[in-house]
Amino acid sequence: MLASLRLSTQRAPSGALKRCSPPLSATSHAQLHQARYSSTASASDIEVSRALVEVTGDPKSRPDPATLSFGKVFTDHMLTVPWTAVTGWGAPQIHPYRPISLEPSATVFHYALCLFEGLKAYRDSKGRVTLFRPDMNMKRMNTSAQRIALPTFNGEAVIELIKRLVRLDKDWIPDRPGYSLYIRPTLIGSQPAIGIAPPSEAILFVICSPVGPYYPNGFKPVALYGTTEYTRASPGGIGAYKLGANYAPALFAQKEAAKKGYVQNLWLHGPEHYITEVGTMNAFAVFKRADGVVELATPPLDGMILPGVTRDSVLNLALDHISGKAKIPGLPHKLSVSERPITMEEVKEAAQKGHLVEFFGTGTAAVISPVERIGYVGEDIHIPTGSDGMGPVSRPIWQRLVDIQTGKVEHPWSVVVIDA
Repeated sequence: MLASLRLSTQRAPSGALKRCSPPLSATSHAQLHQARYSSTASASDIEVSRALVEVTGDPKSRPDPATLSFGKVFTDHMLTVPWTAVTGWGAPQIHPYRPISLEPSATVFHYALCLFEGLKAYRDSKGRVTLFRPDMNMKRMNTSAQRIALPTFNGEAVIELIKRLVRLDKDWIPDRPGYSLYIRPTLIGSQPAIGIAPPSEAILFVICSPVGPYYPNGFKPVALYGTTEYTRASPGGIGAYKLGANYAPALFAQKEAAKKGYVQNLWLHGPEHYITEVGTMNAFAVFKRADGVVELATPPLDGMILPGVTRDSVLNLALDHISGKAKIPGLPHKLSVSERPITMEEVKEAAQKGHLVEFFGTGTAAVISPVERIGYVGEDIHIPTGSDGMGPVSRPIWQRLVDIQTGKVEHPWSVVVIDA
């Protein structure tokens, strides 16, 4: 049984981490959020010992890494695990990559019964292959499943099956710095029936795609549009879950931002214009306080914010630096970490007074994405960026994250798939 998911920071030296109450329905919403973040495995759970493996007889040619586009090329094999309400989870199958057969009446098509995760497998200079914090992805996947009445599962079993899939397709991981294998676990409702009810059939599947560095030519800070016309999430909704339904409605708003000359949205909420997320990433702002302390701040997990794995990693690395457990070269000595509400007015005022150090987003694909300006109610707020596009807090943390992911720094977050 998987433990309750808690992606927010838990280790904080005195005065290093400030938590403020969410601005909306604090008590009742926090209780709902905690209740939804407990997950239990199905009675007939996924069993690794039942796994069947079918190796392709027609392997595809490996693409030139220089030609890779994110998420457009897929490996030779995939993993599928069927589920029914009557029998529970069936035998896992690793088999050649192929279409999934679904009836036109399948619930995923009509009621958005779909959720997914994203993680990566890395190859280090010694040939070792690792996954980065896959347990976090499995816990979040289970909470997402619970939120939309899809079956939960044994996350450790799925991690082991993903390891087997990666071992089978290990040659698809480009042997170049900055390249990796993107892994997409997905769970859909497959019951062939038109009716709004929890599905009696589902399919969990995993596909893999070789990807290159998100910034092949160096970091390029992006311009954001502070979206006030549309809302990504609301209290008591599904913003804290990685569901397909969270993403389709964002596409139109993103297109509108692009028309205005911005790369992505900065989602704002409420009349106070609280910052929530950067497109599909978590948001961070860095402020310099009057006492010389540099504050790394991010919105709290109030139910509207997706509990990102990279978000959690950034917070924990910063806290380890503050406590002295694991100092990060280049990070400010006077550093504090806050999970608290941040408004656009605060960011605007800090920028005008020269107190805004930097602003960035975090996510699996880019790791850290620096921001150079934010369009807000008719004007641009300009954000400081370093000579290489990154700031004095994001760059050292990014470097430490990448060093962990690529094996340059040993860390328990790296889970070995293939040893050197």
